[in-house]
Amino acid sequence: MADTVLSTNALPTTAGLDVAAIRRDFPILSTVNRLGKPLVYLDSAATSLKPLPVIEAVDAYNREYSSNIHRGIYEIAEKATGLYEAARASVAKLINAPEPNEIVFVRNATEAINLVANTWGRKHIGRGDTIVLTEMEHHANLVPWQLLVQEKDGDLEFVPITDDGVLMLDVYEALLHLRPKLVAFTHMSNMLGTINPVRELTEMAHAAGALVLIDGAQAAPHMPVDVQEIGADFYAFSGHKMLAPTGSGALWARRSLLEAMPPFMAGGDMIREVHLRRSEWNEIPWKFEAGTPDISAEIGLGAAAEYLMKIGMDNVRAHEHAMAAYALEKLREIPGIELYGPSADQRGGVVAFNLPGIHPHDVAQILDRSGICVRAGHHCTMPLHERFDISATARASFNVYSIPEEVDALTAGLREVVRIFAV
Repeated sequence: MADTVLSTNALPTTAGLDVAAIRRDFPILSTVNRLGKPLVYLDSAATSLKPLPVIEAVDAYNREYSSNIHRGIYEIAEKATGLYEAARASVAKLINAPEPNEIVFVRNATEAINLVANTWGRKHIGRGDTIVLTEMEHHANLVPWQLLVQEKDGDLEFVPITDDGVLMLDVYEALLHLRPKLVAFTHMSNMLGTINPVRELTEMAHAAGALVLIDGAQAAPHMPVDVQEIGADFYAFSGHKMLAPTGSGALWARRSLLEAMPPFMAGGDMIREVHLRRSEWNEIPWKFEAGTPDISAEIGLGAAAEYLMKIGMDNVRAHEHAMAAYALEKLREIPGIELYGPSADQRGGVVAFNLPGIHPHDVAQILDRSGICVRAGHHCTMPLHERFDISATARASFNVYSIPEEVDALTAGLREVVRIFAV
């Protein structure tokens, strides 16, 4: 396969976004693979790259004030606590939460959803109660509810999707007649890229008396999110998908819900008083943050939130929409390729595809020789793949640092895959 040179000269500017300048913030993009090929990173939906402000924020904690939070009264401990709580405020600002104390720090969206399932869910879901999900959910927004209804003898119902990967709202409306206790759905599908009408879905659920949880792991990094405007009750997202370190993430929930929910884990820092036979819980959000957290990771999450807000989430969304549209256009030039999901206007920066007769793992391995990183597998959405009668897909996904030349490299790489397999 011919070398692909990714030029940062005269890059297109999308909605005022200087992508060349942004790419200089990501040191990893200057690396090459073992064969000397430049990195073409198209797996941001799995884990995003990290910009210098995030790397430096994490490094500063480890180098300059590495200490525990909410405990020490010496200078570096107070600095760590202050920056940790400042990160909470930045995350709250990113999603327009009413107050920082409605942000619970967790390791990822998976932990956030499990927190809700094991606290609010175990308290409020009983025998015969219904939870409504969709066919496009990530396993993280499916398996916790499976476990809960198995324990409580409840029921799960699912909103189906069209062949284009769009929710069937007429069926959703019918399912709401079952008076579910909870409706949980993804803001944006990690496999199809479908952006769901979350405000409309939330309003319909509330009219039926249900609470709403939104899995925002694929949305919070890529588009403006306003939890007050959406009107949901819970919103979960991961840091490692939004330019922050692994081991960071957040759950936003309404104060009244958090105050009424029992603790998720027990131990240090989530208590106000402890006696031998009883304890009193700390205020929110610390009631849900037992033990020493990954302090540097959450500080990094705050730095990532500030970085994204400086760019502007409207700009991020416009850029990734342009990337998705360009990718769909270029990939359709490959004979026989199968693309999944809706049009560019209804999707985020994710494109899943298959080449007929070639397993996605083979596609990904051959692309890797040229430094092109794509995901191959079921992307933690096995039921969604079953819906399309396929076992796996390859997936290219974009971020604020992605450029059209990377799509060109992907297209050339896929043509080479077809040539090798001679299909």
